[in-house]
Amino acid sequence: MDLLDWHRGTLTSRRLRVLVQHLPADSSFGRAVNGEAAEWGVTEHLLAAVVDQLAAANWMFATVNRDEDAEALPYPEPLARPGLPAGVEPGSAAGPEESTSDGASSAEIAAFFGAP
Repeated sequence: MDLLDWHRGTLTSRRLRVLVQHLPADSSFGRAVNGEAAEWGVTEHLLAAVVDQLAAANWMFATVNRDEDAEALPYPEPLARPGLPAGVEPGSAAGPEESTSDGASSAEIAAFFGAP
């Protein structure tokens, strides 16, 4: 695909917009628009969630089975994810809406079910 076709008039603006909108997230355009967040897909985010849950489960096991006189263990830090502002933990409400107990905001749930 030659983008000069748009200037030549053989590629419509609508077709160009559709092509740009459907570029892969890890394309150079996607990286320029989304920054480092384009590097992680659903699989990477799910694996990071598994790592965080496993670390929390290990912390709970160690906390419950420690000696009563021993010093409290620090809660594990969540794995850093690209695209999140500094100081915002994964699964926390980064915006004005609260997260549910499962981590999805009400806007994400509404979008999933197609509600406006």
